[in-house]
Amino acid sequence: MTADRAAELSRFTTDVTRYPREFCLARVRDMVRIRRLEERCAELYGEGKIRGFLHLYIGEEAVAAGVMPNLRPEDNVVATYREHGQALLRGVSMNAIMAEMYGKAEGCSRGRGGSMHLFDAATRFFGGNAIVGGGLPMAVGLALADKLSASLAVGSGARPAAGDAAPAVAGHASGGPRRECVTACFFGEGAVAEGAFHESLNLAALWRVPVVFICENNLYAMGTALARSESQIDLTKKAASYGIPTAHINGMNVLAVHEAASEAVAQVRATQAPFFLELHTYRFRAHSMFDAELYRDRAEVEQWKAHGPIHTFTDRLKAAGMMSEEEFQAIDREAMAEVEAAVRFAEQGHWEPVEDLLRDVYTPAGG
Repeated sequence: MTADRAAELSRFTTDVTRYPREFCLARVRDMVRIRRLEERCAELYGEGKIRGFLHLYIGEEAVAAGVMPNLRPEDNVVATYREHGQALLRGVSMNAIMAEMYGKAEGCSRGRGGSMHLFDAATRFFGGNAIVGGGLPMAVGLALADKLSASLAVGSGARPAAGDAAPAVAGHASGGPRRECVTACFFGEGAVAEGAFHESLNLAALWRVPVVFICENNLYAMGTALARSESQIDLTKKAASYGIPTAHINGMNVLAVHEAASEAVAQVRATQAPFFLELHTYRFRAHSMFDAELYRDRAEVEQWKAHGPIHTFTDRLKAAGMMSEEEFQAIDREAMAEVEAAVRFAEQGHWEPVEDLLRDVYTPAGG
């Protein structure tokens, strides 16, 4: 790691006393909810209750917990197939997520998407995208639509020219002009090898659209070390080549993530132009439930677990007198109870009728 990168990583805070106690406890609660949900999903997969593919977020919880509080309800969120944590913290109910995992009609995608295709229009959570890099062009499109909406709202009536900034118009009304909205696009470092990554960043910079590109660099993509697939492993340089401002963040530190995301979201909201965040994180579990993990040593995984986002944060809170072990145990029990309630909800859910098999596949005649 270069001295410049180390200095940038240390720029964002690890000092828990700079934040209100309740804010810190809320971040603990967010991360524990994700962790307990993911652990239970792994168990249910082993029992055959959850089928298909399952990609767990265990180890990366600080990313979602740090970023999501900075977003407004009218903002858009686009994620990958490892999206359970983002969906949960965006406000998709754990019941709806678990039912979707089970393939039940009560799921957030009516049981048709499963683990990799969580979707919820009410919270503007646009997936859950199974294709590596597939969410990137979608995010640019959503942000462009917002920019055009804001532009038309002030009577321009014209498509913004390349390089034009969106009009600085305050406020937002549901169903009205999409003013000062931001699109948060989560993706893994494996996506930077895709053409869609470069096309999306190029157009986002060219058209100056309000996207926060959030790269969760967990080092191995599907199973290949970054240094074995990319000649330039400083991913911010790829974004900088398109003139997009960037930042490196320790993705295992929820406060550092929050602080960096707060700055990035505020800048994108104010300038209506893109920003790129590279968060250095690590998944403690396999890429998917079918991954034999032959590409990394168990000792390396254990070393990263020593920097786990939950216990390192709670240790700092306890040392600062901001949280007791009893309070942590209460948060943990609450999360486990929520998970078990979601499992019961999914178990009691309904399979979609066979008669609906072709529903939403074809547009009705004359429709």
